[in-house]
Amino acid sequence: MNPLVPIGSSLAAACAGLIAYGAVYPRAQLFGPTLCRTDSPRKLAITFDDGPNPAITPKLLALLEKHKARATFFVVGRYVHECPEILRETAARGHLIANHTQTHPNLFWMSAGAIHNELRQCLEAIGGALNSSAKWFRPPFGFRNPWVVKEATELGMRTVMWTLIPGDWTPQPPEKLIGNLQPIADHAQGASGSASSTGDILCLHDGGHRELNADRTHTLRALEHWLPRWRDAGLEFVTIEEAVGTPAT
Repeated sequence: MNPLVPIGSSLAAACAGLIAYGAVYPRAQLFGPTLCRTDSPRKLAITFDDGPNPAITPKLLALLEKHKARATFFVVGRYVHECPEILRETAARGHLIANHTQTHPNLFWMSAGAIHNELRQCLEAIGGALNSSAKWFRPPFGFRNPWVVKEATELGMRTVMWTLIPGDWTPQPPEKLIGNLQPIADHAQGASGSASSTGDILCLHDGGHRELNADRTHTLRALEHWLPRWRDAGLEFVTIEEAVGTPAT
């Protein structure tokens, strides 16, 4: 028996595991630096992917305003073209607009040039609606390859991942999603007695990448439950820009 065969197979498996870790694990830095946490345990950065969505984004904006909460919206360029007025309203209310590609593809399988085009087209869509550029980017599905973060950086953007993604892109009872968001409160309650110096970035969805008007009512209901409770727990709601740049109150 050739002793190199199992060694070679083990090495291949290890390499495949390392690539999968770098591509999928939200805190992995293998393929370039990403922002995964806020700089204070009292800062909670609520983020939304896949919008703008006429069916839910305006309702979320009203809810966030009610609780004086700022958030970051990672938008899909093709939906920006269809709903520029929602994007302008989102920015006018003090929320941060960020890049989530033009068509929401799986970037892991794409070349550097194709990734560049996806990011650039979304930047152009945002710029056309707001007359300003996005400085932050999140890859669809969180998937990266060796070129994703590099291309975002070359276009003047930093890449953002998350600490908690509760799975709200799938239909579910609001009660289930409320339970999935419990770790945010647990972290806030334990922050005062721990040595933690970082806070959470929460990844939610106000839209659906396959089509407009996705039903995200469960997301809205879960936030109706948690926003006042998170505030009572001492959390400050911040945009990604504020998550790394200003002191917590």
